[in-house]
Amino acid sequence: MLISSLVISCMLLAPQGEVEPGFKSLYKTGDPLKQGWKQVGPGTVTEESPGVLVTAGGMGMLWYAEAPFKDFTLRVEYKLSKPDNNSGIFVRFPKAVTDPWEAVREGYEIQICDGADPEHRTGAVYSFKAAEKKPPTKPVGEWNTYEIKVKGQEYTISLNGEVINHYKGSRGATGFVGIQNHDKDSIVRFRNIRIQAD
Repeated sequence: MLISSLVISCMLLAPQGEVEPGFKSLYKTGDPLKQGWKQVGPGTVTEESPGVLVTAGGMGMLWYAEAPFKDFTLRVEYKLSKPDNNSGIFVRFPKAVTDPWEAVREGYEIQICDGADPEHRTGAVYSFKAAEKKPPTKPVGEWNTYEIKVKGQEYTISLNGEVINHYKGSRGATGFVGIQNHDKDSIVRFRNIRIQAD
């Protein structure tokens, strides 16, 4: 299943820092801790260059603490520094956390790791469901666009404009979002984190 060419054009070709109509940017440029984000666990996620966040150490998480979300479409661009980099995007963990493992146990992690086993590989709902098809990841050093659409308990995961997974959840119907810094050898960059909340 493919997303319409118009949507793909908006997702992949919009200038850095601009968002699609109806979306809200959760991070623009500068210190994320001054923009409603909080860091938990070891390691950090900090700004490397204007609008670009980079991970260091872990296993930790930078999460958006300003508001939980119910039904939403979350779009995030990420870039790997080597194929086996490990990271992820957390969604719908239900409360403020002091330990990143709370987000793993109580929400869902949409995985980033091209070299892992199927249930822990890019496109998987971590430990719950492998991607339904091979993720169309771009070469190391190029930006990928993840889209995570959540309505009720239905999760639809797209990568670079192509739907690669569906999942029916059973955990909380409202929660926070975050990005993972997994370990010192996994240097992953993020930008253009934006959300459309229903």
